[in-house]
Amino acid sequence: MESFRRILAGVFALCMLFGLNQCGRRGTPSGGPKDETPPVLIKAEPANETTNFTSRRIRLYFDEYIRLQDAQNQLIISPPPKYAPEVTPMGGIRKYVQIDIKDTLMENTTYTYNFGQSIVDNNEGNPNNFLTYVFSTGDYLDTLTVEGVVADAFKRSADPFISVMLYEIDSAFTDSVIYKQPPYYITNTLDSAVTFQLKNLKAGTYRLIALRDVGKNNVFDQGVDKIGFVAENVVVPSDSVYVLKLFQEVRDYGVLPPSFAASNRIIFGYSGEAPPVVSLLTPLPDSVRTLIAKEPQKDSLNLWITPYQADSLIFTLRHPVNETRIDTFTVKPVKAVRDSMRHSWDPTSSLNFTDTVFLDATLPLVKLDTTKFTLLNKDSIGMALSLRLDTTANRVQLDFDKEPNEVYTLEVLPGALEDFFGDTNDTLRTRFNTGSPADFGNLRFTVQGNSDYPLIVELLDNREEILRRKFLGGYEELQFRSLPPGNYRIRIIFDLNGNGRWDPGNYLQKIQPERVLYYPGTIEMRANWEKVETFTVSE
Repeated sequence: MESFRRILAGVFALCMLFGLNQCGRRGTPSGGPKDETPPVLIKAEPANETTNFTSRRIRLYFDEYIRLQDAQNQLIISPPPKYAPEVTPMGGIRKYVQIDIKDTLMENTTYTYNFGQSIVDNNEGNPNNFLTYVFSTGDYLDTLTVEGVVADAFKRSADPFISVMLYEIDSAFTDSVIYKQPPYYITNTLDSAVTFQLKNLKAGTYRLIALRDVGKNNVFDQGVDKIGFVAENVVVPSDSVYVLKLFQEVRDYGVLPPSFAASNRIIFGYSGEAPPVVSLLTPLPDSVRTLIAKEPQKDSLNLWITPYQADSLIFTLRHPVNETRIDTFTVKPVKAVRDSMRHSWDPTSSLNFTDTVFLDATLPLVKLDTTKFTLLNKDSIGMALSLRLDTTANRVQLDFDKEPNEVYTLEVLPGALEDFFGDTNDTLRTRFNTGSPADFGNLRFTVQGNSDYPLIVELLDNREEILRRKFLGGYEELQFRSLPPGNYRIRIIFDLNGNGRWDPGNYLQKIQPERVLYYPGTIEMRANWEKVETFTVSE
């Protein structure tokens, strides 16, 4: 009997455990299908597309609780107001969006509030895509449109949040108005689109531009914004589809106050195509020497000066073309350490058969003793070495024949390099390795077409960093040899002025950027491959 009771108690315990487990399962939400339904606008006060609009407050009611997400970027108001409206709920949740208008509305004008993807449901963040609220202070709504595409003039893809603007051309319009005033109409490509549509326009003649508006102030700031433009006037109504290619202008000429960057170096920052002409007005003893050199890859000049104690130095900076434009600065010494010499190798270890070796220096080099450079292979046999001092780039170029599966040791003895201050190097050593030709692939690339413009063909890695660059007189075949396995891209620049680089445009001069094309897709290279690709370019 006692045994039976124990069995019964065990069964009861199992039943209780099973029942609790089932109860637990019933109490745990299964989740069900994910809510992917965006909030729905059910009412607007005043009604959407109201004419003779006079209200100071707008409310948009939805069928569920919503919140505003990134409204400062997403909400585009056209024409842009002088005083931004107050939009709520910012940081909270409601079933409506409220807009309190702070600006004085223009007469007989159609206004558009495009919320982009800023209105999302509170639970899942599903956006009500591109909700637009429109009203007119006149008797009717303007209904015309302008459509087009934005692209980057140099990169493969355009930046997000490109503002597309229409300026009305009237008796007061000048090209410089885009630097000072917001446009009459504006829209935005948001974070993923490359197309745009300016809607609810009135008939007229306009200037069409696009901006990567970094300051979000609806005007063109040359120093930070990218710009694209249509040079001709845009007449609305129009059936054209416009293409706007954005680029960063070369900044107008300007100079910054010079200052001591180190006890032996003064830095002169500038903007523009060319640096200023620097002149020192303060007399110096004959024992003091100076040297002016451009900082590689930067818009600045360095003036190197041998030790000298002075209360101040006076400089003039003259415009490189307009000799009447002169700026005068006084520079006072500050407590700063002296710049010292440092060296670096490029590349650092692995060496491609097509590579050139460079020895870079941080101080200006003035002398090179080629007898103090030694190159040995892995059998300690001396190798022929060609050396060239590049004082502009402040580096030594080293060329030599490279053999497969080799190890090269390069030694630079003391005194091989002398800098501007008379100091010389300590012993420098480095080692380079080469692989087998079978480890690499070769690419034969032919550009076909009918243009006689010089071409710059650039081989890019998957981060779009430039690996190789070739200059062609026109359409012809070229080779990129000894490529490590990987994926590559090809960029082609139409070098219209033949200066060996890509030139952006200029809005005021109505100059469009030089044309850039990308070979479609990536080019896969494998070890021991010989690959042939042809790109036919149309005008």
